[in-house]
Amino acid sequence: MNLHIATVALEKAYRLLNHGPTVLVSACHEGVNDVMAAAWACALDFSPPKLTVVLDKMTKTRALIEQSGHFVIQVPTVDQLQLTYEVGNRSLLNDPDKLAHCGVELFSFDDDRLPFVAGCSAWLACRLIPEPHNQQTHDLFIGEVTGAWSDTRVFKDGHWHFDSADPALRSLHYVAGGQFYAIGESLTAKVK
Repeated sequence: MNLHIATVALEKAYRLLNHGPTVLVSACHEGVNDVMAAAWACALDFSPPKLTVVLDKMTKTRALIEQSGHFVIQVPTVDQLQLTYEVGNRSLLNDPDKLAHCGVELFSFDDDRLPFVAGCSAWLACRLIPEPHNQQTHDLFIGEVTGAWSDTRVFKDGHWHFDSADPALRSLHYVAGGQFYAIGESLTAKVK
C-alpha cells in the first residue's frame, strides 16, 4: 500500500471533491467488485459530510451500490488517465474480467471490505442514503461520507497542493469523447 496515504478529517472531506474532478466509483456485493468513472460528482453537505454522484441505470456498479448500500468515490490522477477512460467505457456486464483488463488494482483500509482503487489521490468511503425517487428519476445518488483519505504528496493539511506536487498526481476533468484536462495552475483572489 502507498505509504503516503493519511486520514482526512471528515469536516474537510468536501475539499477532496470541491474542485470538480472526474471520479472513480467502486462498490462490492457478495464478492463482486466493480469500478466505473463518473464526471458528475459533487460535495453536498458539511456535517455529516455528504456527496452526490450520477450513476446510469445500465451500470453494474450502480446495482452493487443499490444492493450493498455502500460505495467509494476516489479521485484518479493523470497517471490513471487510460484506466479512468477504460473503466468508464467497459461494462462488467459484458466483460467479467473488466477490472483486470483495465489494470485496476484494489485494496482496503483495515477491516473495511469496500474496494478502494490503488494509485488515486483521494478516497471517500460512503454509506448510501436511499432516495428512490432521485435514484430512479434522475440517476442521482447521495452518500454520507464515513471515512476519507488522501495521498499526502498532493493533499495535506486540508488543502490540495497541485502546484508543488508531481504533475502525474494532478486530478482529471472529463470533457467528452475521451478528452480530459488535468487541473491547472492555482490562482488566488485578493481577500478584502
